[in-house]
Amino acid sequence: MINSRKIEDLNPHVATLCKAFIAACDKSGINVIITSTYRDNASQAALYAQGRTAPGQKVTNAKAGESFHNYRVAFDFVPIVNGKADWNDASLFEKCGEIAEGLGLEWAGRWHTFKELAHCQYTGGLTLAELQEGKALAA
Repeated sequence: MINSRKIEDLNPHVATLCKAFIAACDKSGINVIITSTYRDNASQAALYAQGRTAPGQKVTNAKAGESFHNYRVAFDFVPIVNGKADWNDASLFEKCGEIAEGLGLEWAGRWHTFKELAHCQYTGGLTLAELQEGKALAA
């Protein structure tokens, strides 16, 4: 199973945007770390099982092959405050989301059905269905 945090495991264009996001957050006084980049289908299936057939809380509605992480175009992040991950400061995530959007990333904090404050992606206009068909984001 692969559940990577490595920026270089992203599509090259998305990796560049991810690095720009980290730098822009830093310039705004916000320290962030990347918690997830590429996930293979087995890792996505394990995450989907959480809160369903495996212990833990539900953290995704995406089955294997249904996550943008599976196509190397998405990453998750968390702000670090006083040396610790701060998963609960919605206003801090909002600031990070605005930074991401300013760079052309889609921030999942704006999604209506399953808001993910810690998720950003760049698909270049490709839909999930197109990615599943084998279309790929240009590097």
